[in-house]
Amino acid sequence: MSALLLDAPELSTETFDMDYTHEPVLLNETLQNLVTDRDGLYLDATTGLGGHAEAVLRTLSAHGRLIGTDVDPEALETAQRRLAPYAGRFRLIRSNFRALGHILAGESRKLAGALFDLGVSSLQLDKPERGFSIARPGPLDMRLDQQSPLTAARIVNEWPVEQIELLLREYGEEPAAGRIARWIVSARAQKPFETTGDLAALIESRIGRTGRLHPATRAFMALRIAVNQELENLTRGLESVLPFMAEGGRIAVITFHSLEDRIVKHVLKSFVDSGKCRWVVRTPVCPGPEEVARNPRSRSAKLRVAEVCS
Repeated sequence: MSALLLDAPELSTETFDMDYTHEPVLLNETLQNLVTDRDGLYLDATTGLGGHAEAVLRTLSAHGRLIGTDVDPEALETAQRRLAPYAGRFRLIRSNFRALGHILAGESRKLAGALFDLGVSSLQLDKPERGFSIARPGPLDMRLDQQSPLTAARIVNEWPVEQIELLLREYGEEPAAGRIARWIVSARAQKPFETTGDLAALIESRIGRTGRLHPATRAFMALRIAVNQELENLTRGLESVLPFMAEGGRIAVITFHSLEDRIVKHVLKSFVDSGKCRWVVRTPVCPGPEEVARNPRSRSAKLRVAEVCS
């Protein structure tokens, strides 16, 4: 299995920015619960910057292999460089969850493990031009896949107030969804939203800031989920991967917010209730205080793991 990057631009020859080798969340807990066959084939469905993928490859024997997928070509480029010492033992594919069935259908053996880490990487969060950050103003983009036509700007500037309200309530679990939607529609009539700073400033000016979280946090999360169809793709991905799991193979999912976690719990529970899987851990594994202190972004992470029975 050679290392390659499918359907993506040539690898850049620019210096690799090591600032984006962020610490993978729940790394030891993931390895302990995911890797049961050191000679097996593993899937990292959300390769990101390659932190979990690198740890899995390091844990496997020389016969173990890994397939990594991600929709973000910039993240895959970083992962390609990071995994270079394991050349011949992995392959990286630019793809969304919904294509996992097609990708795995071409493999000669079944998966010993599949990992879904649903967090957004530092590469995406910290680059203003990607449009994810509240603290670093940039264009209202939020696309993981730059080829996708839907941006956060299109939503806030073009969608009707009812759709924006529903999005904020369903995806962001935002208590002030109705008011924020009306503020957005009123403000855009005077001047379209262009930057993340424009939107964050509007919400903060109306709600005020009292706690640790910026008052626009839930709205930004809702927009990101909608732009990237994260919840729909998550369900499809989990259901697509199950037929390609070996008996005893494990599906591990790391979530970062309650809506995401409820979907994962529901899908995995359906696998368990149908007799296709059993729980490896009955309650989600969460980061310990040392990890949270070291990496505050891990504080909301939860790891759920199920094992295939037949």
